[in-house]
Amino acid sequence: MPSSRLLGPADPAPFTVHRADGASPFLLTCDHAGRAVPAALGDLGVPAPEWDRHIAWDIGAAGMARVIAETLDAWLICQTYSRLVIDCNRPLDAPGSIVTVSERTAVPGNRDLLPDAVAARREEIFQPYHQRTVAELDRRAAAGRPTILVTVHSFTPVFMDNARAWELGVLYQRDARLAHPLLEVMRADGWCVGDNQPYAVSDATDYAIPVYGEQRGLPHVELEVRQDLIADAEGQRVWGERMAHWLLRAAQHAGLIPPPLKL
Repeated sequence: MPSSRLLGPADPAPFTVHRADGASPFLLTCDHAGRAVPAALGDLGVPAPEWDRHIAWDIGAAGMARVIAETLDAWLICQTYSRLVIDCNRPLDAPGSIVTVSERTAVPGNRDLLPDAVAARREEIFQPYHQRTVAELDRRAAAGRPTILVTVHSFTPVFMDNARAWELGVLYQRDARLAHPLLEVMRADGWCVGDNQPYAVSDATDYAIPVYGEQRGLPHVELEVRQDLIADAEGQRVWGERMAHWLLRAAQHAGLIPPPLKL
């Protein structure tokens, strides 16, 4: 254990759970929902405008995830702290776990961290978030409840001066049971959807899909929505409802849930 606590009494809890009693087979995670920073870390040396950018959080993802959860009656967990503190969708040994530079922005407060400082972020932010997720997955497994894992993210329209053509992305690695039907229903509705674009899942760079989806054998998908589409509450509502219907249709087409299930 670290020699001193990182989170103080005024700091928020590392996660929030929405629809804890949700009856849906869908289980949602939002690893980059928040941009909080423990008071003890200040601003990590990052200028204030940078905290409004994608480097700090997935803009719009939490609001959209909550709408999906409400529409599907699905359990949802949202991470509170910024990925600049520690990235909860990276393995702890990944270079991107605690970054010193994100895109072109330096993060001075993450340089030359002592082992205790790294351990505090892992033990007070990363581990509680994942322990709560594991507890829910284990509870559902013990009850014999089916689970379909959906991780919710957003991406920038432009990355490092390169415009991105996609409006949506469907990400997966070894198991495409849900991803391929979801791609089909999204594209059938006329949207430009990336197949493992603008990112691709891997064991080296991702946590939720390899650990919770693949290792447990759960059908799963990672959703990516372009941030300009969900930057405000109305966009989050529209896209959350749309995404919920797509997920339901895709899961039915894949035989993961029975066709009679309706919203």
